[in-house]
Amino acid sequence: MIEEDPNEVRGRRFLVEGRVQGVSFRAYTEREARTLGLTGWVRNLPGGPVEVVARGPRHALQALERWLWQGSPLAKVRAVTTRAFVGEVGADFEVRWD
Repeated sequence: MIEEDPNEVRGRRFLVEGRVQGVSFRAYTEREARTLGLTGWVRNLPGGPVEVVARGPRHALQALERWLWQGSPLAKVRAVTTRAFVGEVGADFEVRWD
């Protein structure tokens, strides 16, 4: 059996649905991702969901995914979907306004 390295750097794209816009979700996500040592971004998408793209160790990405289900204090998360992300994300984690 081949064991996966929990420190291997990977990229993930999370789509968070529910009441996640207008409740400081992006700011809280930025703080959590930075605490976990991740790079990437968070942004609102048209129609209500929030997109989170993050790169870092597998264990940190898993921790972020667990946190996304909770989100900011006023958020009501209904769904979190995830898939692999291949691409550049920059050297920091930021809130995007595009």
